Amino acid sequence: MRRSVRVIGCLVLILLTSCSSTRHAADRTAAPVRPELTAEDQRRFDYYFDEAVRLQNIEQEAEAFSMFEHCLSIDSCSSAALFEMSRILFGLKRTDEGQRLLERAVVYAPDNYWYGSLLAEVYRLRGALDEAVELLEDMSVRFPQRLDPLYNLMNIYDRQEKYDKVVEVVNRLEQRTGKSEQLSMMKSQLYIQKGDYDRAFSEIEALIDEYPFDSRYRLALADAYLNNKREDEAYEIYKQVLEEEADNASAMYSLAVYYQRTGQNELYEQQVDSLLLNRKVTTETKVNIMRQLIIRNSRADGDSLRLIRVFDHMMEQEPGEADIPLLYAQYLLSEEMNEKAQPVLRVALDLDPTSTGVRMALLAEAVKAEDYEEIESLSRAGTELSPDVPEFYFYLAICCNLNGQTDEVIRVCQEALDHIPDNTSAELVSDFYNILGDAYHAKAMNTDAYAAYDVALELYPDNYSVLNNYAYYLSLERADLDKAEEMSYRTIKAEPANATYLDTYAWILFVKGRYAEAKVYIDEAMKNNNDSSTEIIEHCGDIYAVSGDADKAVEYWSRAKELGSDSTTLDEKIRRKTYIPKP
Repeated sequence: MRRSVRVIGCLVLILLTSCSSTRHAADRTAAPVRPELTAEDQRRFDYYFDEAVRLQNIEQEAEAFSMFEHCLSIDSCSSAALFEMSRILFGLKRTDEGQRLLERAVVYAPDNYWYGSLLAEVYRLRGALDEAVELLEDMSVRFPQRLDPLYNLMNIYDRQEKYDKVVEVVNRLEQRTGKSEQLSMMKSQLYIQKGDYDRAFSEIEALIDEYPFDSRYRLALADAYLNNKREDEAYEIYKQVLEEEADNASAMYSLAVYYQRTGQNELYEQQVDSLLLNRKVTTETKVNIMRQLIIRNSRADGDSLRLIRVFDHMMEQEPGEADIPLLYAQYLLSEEMNEKAQPVLRVALDLDPTSTGVRMALLAEAVKAEDYEEIESLSRAGTELSPDVPEFYFYLAICCNLNGQTDEVIRVCQEALDHIPDNTSAELVSDFYNILGDAYHAKAMNTDAYAAYDVALELYPDNYSVLNNYAYYLSLERADLDKAEEMSYRTIKAEPANATYLDTYAWILFVKGRYAEAKVYIDEAMKNNNDSSTEIIEHCGDIYAVSGDADKAVEYWSRAKELGSDSTTLDEKIRRKTYIPKP
């Protein structure tokens, strides 16, 4: 039988009354003296501990917790049992209790690096930064071979804006690992934050002295100069590097930034163009620069035509790179140049057919244009290349339905329901069951159709399309008319101007023999129909006929015929001036 995790008051009592040398967690100078276990007690402890771990592994956490408690009744100073119990409590969101047990585990096993690391992280996440610092400082001494405590200290001191402390920790890291680019650049940035520019520059200069042939450090120094109003010195370094390495992309870009910062806009644009059209500069670098240009252009309300010209040149120069047309298309769409974006998106998709984002953008435009041939092509390929994207199945099913491919509609919907992710919205999954239900009904598989509708409504009770179709098909069968009326009424309450929903409700009332009410709702449907549905017009004639107005009925039936209705009973109804049920 499964047991719940017991209140740990008895455990706390054991901890307070055992291991008499136990001290506060902050005092970690030495572990408490631990009583020796007899051989029999050790055997019992090992048995229960192993059993607790086994229970943990099969996710029986409550039982495992109880077993660890039993371990503590044998050895009240067991740091391993305390640690495992704390993990279970953290999993149960009982963070205060978990922290207290973990602190005890660290006290009893101060030389266990992993216990201390977890406790430091708990302190950090809970905002107890002073406690985290105290523990990490102790660990940095206790575990000199480990660098993580120092890195964690550095992050906390930086968060506390104690930059002197950060520099001190960085110096300690340098003592252990030696001088490195990462640490030197970090110290330089810290000195800049403190306003100590001379020391900031000295750190980078030391790297230049150590690596005189690596232009990266000279450029780093120049960038630091530029960011701290020493533009002339920065310019000299940029020019010197470019004289030595004419195609150095970093130097080219930094020089462009220099021109921008100093208001030399013409030189800035020339420099950017020379960089973007340089075949030796990587595509990744070019794309990153274009992103920055787009942001700058947007903020300054700049000339989009210039960016378009640059993009066009880049696409001509590097026709095989998918990232460039992708960014270009995103820019065009953001500027509402949708028509111009289409061929660019097509190029991007040809280069990378697996790009879901590009295919979705093309699909959105095809849907907007009601280009069903394009919708079907994009969606069918999308279901093959991106089978976890439900939208491709959805639009493919719609196209197949329009083409009268009922079996294909069923196949696509079933495949979609097998592949789409679990986090797909209930509304969309409900729509798949709606389409599936319509397809089953078209094949006269009414039991399957109604089962699909039931699932659709269970997933999303306010799916009005399902409610309308389900209600209408029930009325055609003269089956469960009360249920049909209830469902249909919900649709007209939600959308009182929807001609289709009004027609369905009127037809159900007609089938139930409530002709006067049916006439009220069919008139309302006709007001909102605008001659778009010949079925609604024919229904209007039917209702008027049984209401005793044969001339008006013939008028509506004749209009339905003129508009192209394919009803098999329409001619006979007009000839006989009476309502004739469909066979």
